[in-house]
Amino acid sequence: IEYIRSFYYNKLEFTRFSSSVGKYVGFTEYGVKNAEYWNKDASQLSAMKAQKEAVCLNHVQIDYRAA
Repeated sequence: IEYIRSFYYNKLEFTRFSSSVGKYVGFTEYGVKNAEYWNKDASQLSAMKAQKEAVCLNHVQIDYRAA
């Protein structure tokens, strides 16, 4: 299971957090600057890593039962 949070502007993805990578990745010049800034903040990274457990892992059993 992977948690992904993407940020878009004008239908163009500029930054993404992926739980498998464990950090933000930028795809545009602006996105790279955002990723560098957010990756420096340890509490921000910890919060995003916790989202996998809070959102994904708690709901996976519900989805498997429904299928």
